[in-house]
Amino acid sequence: MAYLPQYTTDEPSRSEVDAFQGATLLEFGAEWCPHCQAVQPALRQLLADHPEVRHVKVEDGKGRPLGRSYAVKLWPNLVLIRDGQILDQLARPDQARLEKAFQAFKSAE
Repeated sequence: MAYLPQYTTDEPSRSEVDAFQGATLLEFGAEWCPHCQAVQPALRQLLADHPEVRHVKVEDGKGRPLGRSYAVKLWPNLVLIRDGQILDQLARPDQARLEKAFQAFKSAE
């Protein structure tokens, strides 16, 4: 799947995310967040290099149940999931950390 440029407020439920098959990058953040904006070029490139990874981009905030279910406290917060299982969770990652996480994602196939 392709990189999603916009965060959605129409978030899936935790049970829906747990039922996803294959590789999923669940991204929590907000349009106005400078840390979220800074990571977008790296995410765009990594997702272009890994088209098999589903990208779910959720606008997080106070009272949002999906973010709370993953204990999100800092943005961007990236959860790497394969077949409903969390492989890694990153808060405000840099380029090197993102690349390392995606390599682990590939090796978990």
